[in-house]
Amino acid sequence: MSLHAIIIDDARSVRMILKKMMVELGFTVEEAEDGKKALEILVQNGPADVALVDWNMPVMNGFEFIQEVRKQSIYDEMKIMMVTTESELVRMIAALEAGANEYVMKPFTKDIIVEKLTIMGLINNENASAAH
Repeated sequence: MSLHAIIIDDARSVRMILKKMMVELGFTVEEAEDGKKALEILVQNGPADVALVDWNMPVMNGFEFIQEVRKQSIYDEMKIMMVTTESELVRMIAALEAGANEYVMKPFTKDIIVEKLTIMGLINNENASAAH
């Protein structure tokens, strides 16, 4: 059974880069350009294994998305990785306290994404090696 990811970023280019990485790691991927759209996809299709979320987006930003998701127990098992240009420690702490599992700053490398997915227990070293 393949793992399922949702990539939430208003920048199409970032979604494309992350999608390519995640597909190479064996994930099926859905995309949303803001938190509200992502919530609609999750309601329709059920929880993803992992959400990769940008902070700064129109309609509903990544922080608001995390807060909404963490209010609902159906998403308790879903891992959340914040992938953002926000580099201030206060932002990182806020995201983690709101329920993000990991925090990655842009620009990122595939190795960083793989490392975070491994830390969250979503992939193991075999998956990561196969994808390089």
